[in-house]
Amino acid sequence: MGMDVVAICDRDPERLALAKKEIPEAVLTERWPDLLKQGLDGVVLANDFDAHAPLALAFLAEGVHVLSEAAACSSYQEGRQLIEAVESSSATYSFAENYVLHPHVRLIREAVDAAEFGRISLIEADYLHGMSPKAVAALIGDPAHWRGRIAATAYCTHTVSPILAVADAWPVEVAAFPVDEADPRAAVVMNIRLSTGALAVTRHGFLQGEPDSHWSWVSVRGTRALAESVRGPGEQAWSVRFRAEEWTTPEGTVREEIRVPPALTLNGEPVQRNAEGTVLLLQAFQAAVEEEAPPLIPVRPAVAASLVGVAGAESLRNGSRPVPVPDLGWCGPPRAS
Repeated sequence: MGMDVVAICDRDPERLALAKKEIPEAVLTERWPDLLKQGLDGVVLANDFDAHAPLALAFLAEGVHVLSEAAACSSYQEGRQLIEAVESSSATYSFAENYVLHPHVRLIREAVDAAEFGRISLIEADYLHGMSPKAVAALIGDPAHWRGRIAATAYCTHTVSPILAVADAWPVEVAAFPVDEADPRAAVVMNIRLSTGALAVTRHGFLQGEPDSHWSWVSVRGTRALAESVRGPGEQAWSVRFRAEEWTTPEGTVREEIRVPPALTLNGEPVQRNAEGTVLLLQAFQAAVEEEAPPLIPVRPAVAASLVGVAGAESLRNGSRPVPVPDLGWCGPPRAS
């Protein structure tokens, strides 16, 4: 990508030893505050899922550009503090939500931009892993690991962020439901009322039928058309099925087609489909650092998506009753530029 890694932090000495072999010129440390003294241009936060906000606040205060690789915040207070920190910092905040930039999501967004849907009424997204019960228990059953301590709704940005970006909307209210009452932490469904009046439905967690498009499936139903990522194997899963009913077409016939995303290249070489979103995200972060370009996914959409998981957890605790998502001064469309 053309960026120099000059410092690496990890609390695991074995991981640091591996990093030393791969990037011998980098400064290594087990304490993240040491990075504040390195004169960094930017930092990628990849610590525990629910512990990013305190580090982001510290780096932003020092004028270091932040790319946050998980939930932006784990509470309403953290979300408010993060927005205020970004607005008072000379540096930028970018959310590393590569699912907004996956090939099938970009195809659907192109159809939205072309006004093919009419008004969006219903939008759905899945982020599902078809793992064995034993593997799931090992992953979320350890309370010492972040996957074991977060709420079942927390890991929601891979579904919510694409929804907010495609629909040009903010979350207003959330009602969350466990999929299986016998195993309530394994998978959840959230119904999200959007600021446009549309309904969003997200499914995430551990259910059989894992999508081949990097665990992601998206569907948009508008007043004039439907688009959904193809539920097929391998390369097919990155394509999008588009359907417009006969009454919406000039020729008076149903229009149905499979749209295949164009290939993305990096340095003249094709990028693997599941890495396209990451490449575009890192290119945008580099532009934010070096060219003062606006972040591709800035702080307010990041906080909004993360707070859906917070509101969803509250809904679960209260018998799946709807919970409002507090308005932290949302302004302008949340879509990535």
